[in-house]
Formats: sequence, C-alpha cells, structure tokens
Amino acid sequence: MNYLAHAYLSFENPYLLIGNMISDHVKGKKMYDFDERIVDGIKLHRKIDEFTDSHRATKIIRSYFTEAYGLYHAVFSDVVCDYFLANDPVIFVDEISLRKFTKSCYEILDNHLAILPESFRQIYPHMKQHDWLYNYRFHYGIEKSFAGLVYRAKYMHESETALNIFKNNEEAMRDAFNIFFPELVAFTNGTLAQLLTGD
Repeated sequence: MNYLAHAYLSFENPYLLIGNMISDHVKGKKMYDFDERIVDGIKLHRKIDEFTDSHRATKIIRSYFTEAYGLYHAVFSDVVCDYFLANDPVIFVDEISLRKFTKSCYEILDNHLAILPESFRQIYPHMKQHDWLYNYRFHYGIEKSFAGLVYRAKYMHESETALNIFKNNEEAMRDAFNIFFPELVAFTNGTLAQLLTGD
C-alpha cells in the first residue's frame, strides 16, 4: 500500500498516522525510539504490507506490470491502489471530502515535524507542496507518481509504459481492488485491536 492507503488505515488517529507514514523510514530497533502509540502505527504499517503482499487480488494488479518492470511491479500496484481509494465513492464521496482528509493528514505531520525521521523529512516538503495524497485521485497524479518511482530507482528508466498499462487495464485493476480493499480494512481493524490490547 502507498501513502494515502496507510493514512486512511490510521482511522483518524494522529499517532497511528505518524507511525504508518514513517514506517519505511525506520529501521530495526530505531522504532522503539518513538512513543509507543507511534510504534503501534509502525507495526500496523508492516502488518498491512504483509497482508497486501500475499493477497490474491493485489497479485493480479501486480501481474500487469511484471513483464515490463519485473520485481518493481509492486510499487506501481501500490500507487494504483491509492488512485482507486481516492476515487472510492463510499470512502471519499467527492473531492471535498478527500481534500478535507488529506489536509488533516498534513496538519498532523506538520505538528510533529521535529520527531519525524530525517529521510521522511526530506521527502515530506515535496509530498505536501505537490499534494501527493490528494492528487492520487487523478491520472496526472498517477503519472507524476510513476515518474517519481522511476527517478528514484536504479534499474528503471521510463514510466510511460507503466502509465499505458494502467490506462489500458484500469477497470480490471479496479475490480481487483474492490475485492481486496474491504478485506484489508477488516484485517487492519482486527490487527489494530490486537496491538492496542497487547495481544
């Protein structure tokens, strides 16, 4: 899952949101340098990723990108899932509701900048300036995200192929997402209950 999904699956809990957003930037025992409520968010992020990686529906989405991008298929799939989430008419009934949600996420992160890992602080200004969370709703946002993935990767050189794959298979990918995401929400709720009770 990508940033918007992890933010949404924090269920409006500021500490879970911080942990969910920074998890990939925290290695090993460094996670225990944070407030235990943020640690729960880091752990939740990793459980979400494990569930996502093993789910049959996300494997379908990834398969469209495999021939062209090999093991990088997962990063494209994650961005695509954020697109479908941003356009989910039940979760975000319109652009205003998405805008309200993403603004709240930025405000929480702004209020905790001092404790965020350095590597996350380096990308966060770009995330906020270019409004990544909101712009996942649009094809041009996906195009920019794909280009950013290629820019940061050593062994990818172009993203136009990925964009065409997405556009040509959007409905089939959406069908897979619609199977996957409700199951992910249920899994996340159950995992969060276990984390908060210490089970």
